[in-house]
Amino acid sequence: MSTVKFNPERLHVVLLAPVISEKSTLVAEKNDQVIFKVARDATKPEIKAAVELLFKVEVERVQVVNTMGKVKRFGRFTGRRDHGKKAYVCLKPGQEINFAVEA
Repeated sequence: MSTVKFNPERLHVVLLAPVISEKSTLVAEKNDQVIFKVARDATKPEIKAAVELLFKVEVERVQVVNTMGKVKRFGRFTGRRDHGKKAYVCLKPGQEINFAVEA
């Protein structure tokens, strides 16, 4: 366990959403990893603490990817989508996060 304490309110806004896609499902099955969209100013220790707090699992490591926003055209104007950040969270063996909600 880390000795660094984080603000609980900050940890609730670090994780924005899980990434549910074909690639994320493949990564989850193969490497025991879960992919999240995270705040652009989030750090690896903050992401680890947020996942452990919200989902009650143990995190082994966190890998972070900065994604650049795509350039798009709107008629004769060009614009850019927002940049983002994704976190690949590797869970310890035996740990699992299930996003399927039962009705």
